[in-house]
Amino acid sequence: MQLSGIQPFLKGLALSLLLSAAACETNPPVQEMSDARQALAVAKEAGAPERAAFHFKAAQDHLESAARALTLRDYTEARRDARQAKMKALDALKAAGSADGTD
Repeated sequence: MQLSGIQPFLKGLALSLLLSAAACETNPPVQEMSDARQALAVAKEAGAPERAAFHFKAAQDHLESAARALTLRDYTEARRDARQAKMKALDALKAAGSADGTD
């Protein structure tokens, strides 16, 4: 087996993987924003604004921050904040269920 032929291949593979990863961060986080909005809507329906106000407000704040970052085309920050919004909304949903005694 000739190792000198593998080195250029590995370098090319590494470069293509790096470019693929970078491309993911340059696209708007459409799915993440949608997921966060849906999670907030479900939490709201479950009464989270009243029963889990702290978590619900945190989710709203993260979603607003994601929207601002999206406007500025800071897709990495928008993606991160949208994911945080979803997690906080799920926390609010869980806390609302616990406060309701249905958990």
